[in-house]
Amino acid sequence: MGIFGKRKSREERAAEIANKVASGKGFYGRTTRAFVGGEDFAKLQGAIGAYNSGANVQQLLAMGAPTTVAVVVSISDSGQLVNFDPVVDLVVQPAGATDHNHDHDHDPNPNHGHGHGHVALRTIVSKLAIPRTGDQVLLVADPAQPGGFLYAGMV
Repeated sequence: MGIFGKRKSREERAAEIANKVASGKGFYGRTTRAFVGGEDFAKLQGAIGAYNSGANVQQLLAMGAPTTVAVVVSISDSGQLVNFDPVVDLVVQPAGATDHNHDHDHDPNPNHGHGHGHVALRTIVSKLAIPRTGDQVLLVADPAQPGGFLYAGMV
């Protein structure tokens, strides 16, 4: 420990600033919100959220979290990029899930939708490994949202 305490790495400081921007708090957050406007600020929040979910997935996989195989039902571009990688909207069907749509089932989980068994995700994908409809991908359970999933890459 130095005279002024432990210094944060450049990545830690950048992540801290990005989270303040996304939350609209602190000098960076308030300034960004004032200059970009409401609609663009919402897009920025979505991109930073996708970036954070990617970092969380890497930590979960490193800790040995179990993964689930899923098949891509559909993929669409959100029009956003994070570090030149696209942010996409994926609809996947986990292995073993049924494809029946029950009108009486109301699932409050925002990661679910498009029918029973389908999961909708907004995530960053590598521009070198963009999944296509019918491809198999890995999902990991989202610890922050019980019943939710995070995209963990292609099989």
